[in-house]
Amino acid sequence: MQVEEIFISLGSNTGARELMLQEALREIALLPVKILSLSGIYETASWGIPDQPPYLNQVIMVSTNQEPSALMQNLLRIEQKLGRIRSGERWHSRTIDLDILFIGNLILQTPALQIPHPRLRERRFVLVPLGEIRPLFRDPVTKKSIQELLRDCQDPLSVYLWPIAGSSIKG
Repeated sequence: MQVEEIFISLGSNTGARELMLQEALREIALLPVKILSLSGIYETASWGIPDQPPYLNQVIMVSTNQEPSALMQNLLRIEQKLGRIRSGERWHSRTIDLDILFIGNLILQTPALQIPHPRLRERRFVLVPLGEIRPLFRDPVTKKSIQELLRDCQDPLSVYLWPIAGSSIKG
């Protein structure tokens, strides 16, 4: 069954960050998915550990008939191909980070995969680009739109449209 609204976040804070996002997009395009929409690229301070380099983040919307676990395994392979080493520690610098945010209205809780992403509601760097491409999409758990989630988000980090200097979106 083809699912039309799958949202994936991309992030990078080491090396050539923009190039990493571009490479990840190229690799995702080789999967059995159709890329439907791309947000702009946003820069924000590192979440969780403040003394790390800032991130570039982007959200894409795709459609696919892949099972959620197969899609996640493909994204993990792309991360590995692009140099990500998973140490098990949260919030450390990474060449690329790919996360499934939503798969339509699916709610999935397994040891390996949680859909919607369990922390997306806490992170402005995800909600801002997501709101750019689908502001009225409703979180199947809270039933709130992305606009509402962004309005309610307590994350204090500013999110800057990149590379346009001086533009900032903050709560």
